[in-house]
Amino acid sequence: MKRHRIVTSDGVGLNALEAGTGKPLVLIPGWSQTAEQFRHQLDGLSDRYRVIAIDMRGHGDSDKPKHGYRIQRLAKDVFDALRALDLTDATLLGHSMGCSVLWCYHDLFGSERIGRYVFCDEPPFLTANPAWGEAERDAAGALFPPDAVTATANALAGPDGVATTGGFIAGMVTARMPKDQLQWMVDCNLKLPRADAAALLYNHCHQDWRDVMARIAVPTLYIGGRASLVPWRSVEWSAAQTPGARLEIFEEAEGGQHFMFVENPEKFNRLLAAFIG
Repeated sequence: MKRHRIVTSDGVGLNALEAGTGKPLVLIPGWSQTAEQFRHQLDGLSDRYRVIAIDMRGHGDSDKPKHGYRIQRLAKDVFDALRALDLTDATLLGHSMGCSVLWCYHDLFGSERIGRYVFCDEPPFLTANPAWGEAERDAAGALFPPDAVTATANALAGPDGVATTGGFIAGMVTARMPKDQLQWMVDCNLKLPRADAAALLYNHCHQDWRDVMARIAVPTLYIGGRASLVPWRSVEWSAAQTPGARLEIFEEAEGGQHFMFVENPEKFNRLLAAFIG
């Protein structure tokens, strides 16, 4: 396992983990998640690919500046990382908020340096509009009513931020997740200072990516979970908007919650290998 320090265009150092050689597979974690949470992919796919997992700014072992906690800046950080590592024709996988980062990347930079996309378990718009009809609600897959976004961000930034985080993550795994592994995931989350986590969540929840999917013209795979807090029908909708996209839904018995790549890495890694080739 190699470690890289990548310096962004605004001087922030990003930590990246790398294993293996071959076609590049770049893994972008979700909100408050870390590169190390992709350990099963770094271990399980490095026999055939150059696997790179990146800690976004403030996350994991990356620098923790007091600026830039918005999706647009994180997308630019990914662009800076791909350029620094001189990666081309890369498969980029985003999990959860990492999907929003990649949708924003595509909105800003198109498919520059990208060979394939994998979008794992994220709705295209997290905040519900009370005026929406049923079809629009299903498509967006919104998890929050407007007032809940502010309340959740305030809870994260307040004195109960650690407890709020623990409850948040506990709702993203199946009942079979071992307690020690769940605690490890919470500990990974807490590497991002809670005030910055709150600011990023607030920004993230107000981004609408529904017009991006139809403009993606590289091979694309969408992955959802039948039992995930992210409505699987919104993942299905996103896949239907992207020309030629593939769709895979993990069933609940297959670890089909939000962290299926942790709960069922064997199937997840087989799926990626079949898609990348």
